[in-house]
Formats: sequence, structure tokens, C-alpha cells
Amino acid sequence: MDARFETIEVGEGAGARSIAVDRRSGGAPGLFWLGGYRSDMVGSKALALDAHAATEGLALTRFDYSGHGVSGGRFEDGTISRWQEEAQAVFATTTGPQIVIGSSMGGWMALLLARAHLAAVGRAGSRIAGMVLVAPAPDFTEELMWADFPEAVRRALLDEGIFRGPANADGECLVVTRALIEDGRNHLLLGGTIETGCPVAILQGKRDESVPWRHALRLSERLALDDATVTFVDDGDHRLSRPQDLDLLLKTVDEMAANVAGRRPAP
Repeated sequence: MDARFETIEVGEGAGARSIAVDRRSGGAPGLFWLGGYRSDMVGSKALALDAHAATEGLALTRFDYSGHGVSGGRFEDGTISRWQEEAQAVFATTTGPQIVIGSSMGGWMALLLARAHLAAVGRAGSRIAGMVLVAPAPDFTEELMWADFPEAVRRALLDEGIFRGPANADGECLVVTRALIEDGRNHLLLGGTIETGCPVAILQGKRDESVPWRHALRLSERLALDDATVTFVDDGDHRLSRPQDLDLLLKTVDEMAANVAGRRPAP
């Protein structure tokens, strides 16, 4: 484990794992970062948020899920339940109002975190003051993986418990387990109304080949109990990590933070 990061222990017995957390002290509202599938807390969006938090004097918490980055555990053991348990454990170490920022799978994690938090404390006691979701992918294991997989991939998952795709240009390959798919079915959200207890801003690229832009529209329709906005980036891809995309993310976070703090955002 990298000594630069704080660690917390999540789970018990054979399921215990060490989760690496990076915590920047600062004012409220704090920013809480939830990364994507196979991403880590030193990606371009996370680092841009960290630098921005330092400039604005805001607290920021980011971490790596087990099997990601510098956290313990194997990626192949990861499930939505397991990663959600880690997100809740790290969130519990924060104080005061938080703006939860989730990218791709992190968007699903953010929505599940809000559901669990509201169930525990109610709307009046919620510390989730706002949510910014970048190419959010709720239900992706079922709707964007299993539903689109050819029969050969489905059969490999059922028979062997794991599928490893060919390497891409970056030398990375898709790794999916049967446990991930089956566990994901216990956390599906798009079949009903989703309550967050806070305003939600969604940023979505129109050229996203991983999470179609219609997925963001469908999500916004499910957020009927809370204010929700969707901003489309016509030429944006899934990562939304170009300089102009990062500027949009930081501007959106600033607007959310200003609303929480009751002040006008900087022009």
C-alpha cells in the first residue's frame, strides 16, 4: 500500500480488504469522488478535482475500490455489493455536507450511496447536498454488458465464471465475472423511481460508445423526486477528460457548491 494514502479496513474475515483513501482538508461542502469500472483515484478527472479543491479551499475525499489502483484485494473478486460497501465505509469517514461526484460506474455507486444514506438518516438528515454524475452507468452490468454480450461470451461467463476480452490499444482488456453480473441484479435502479434527496447534474457525451446518451435521459426520467439536469456534450466521448470537458465538470461542481453554500458562483 502506498504510504501517501490513508487506509481503512472494510469487511471481515476472508472478505476484509484495505482501501486506500486520499483526503484533502478544506471547507464545506466537501467533494466526494467515485471513480469508474477499472479506474482509479489518480485519473484526469480526479486529479483536476483535487487541484480545483485546493484552489477553492474545499475538502475532497477520493479512494480506490478494492482491486483498483493501490487498494487491496483482487479485481476479479469485485462486485457491485462489495464496491458499494467500500463507498459507504469511506463516505462514513467524511463530515458535513458533501457533493458526490461519480463517473461511469461511479454514477451507479453514487445513486446507491444516496439510497442507503437516505434509508439511514432520512432527507432531513442527509449529508449529500448535491450530485454531479459524468456519463453515469447505473445498471450497466445488466443493460450495457449482459444484454449486449454475444452468446459465446454469455456461455463463457456461465461455464467458466469469467470472461477476458482482447487487449485494446492501451493494452487493457475487458474482464467480467459471473459474480459481477449476478450480483448487479440485486442493485438495479432504472426500473423505478430513484430518490437522491438532492439536486443532480448529469454530464453526458453524445459520442459515448460505452454508455449511450439515451441512458442518461432514461436516468433523468427516473429522478422525478429531485431536481435533475442533463448537459450533453455533442462531440464528447465516454471519458469526458479533454480540457474543455474538465472545465465543464469544474464549472458544474462550482455551481452546485455555490448553491449549497448559498452564494453566487464565480463567473
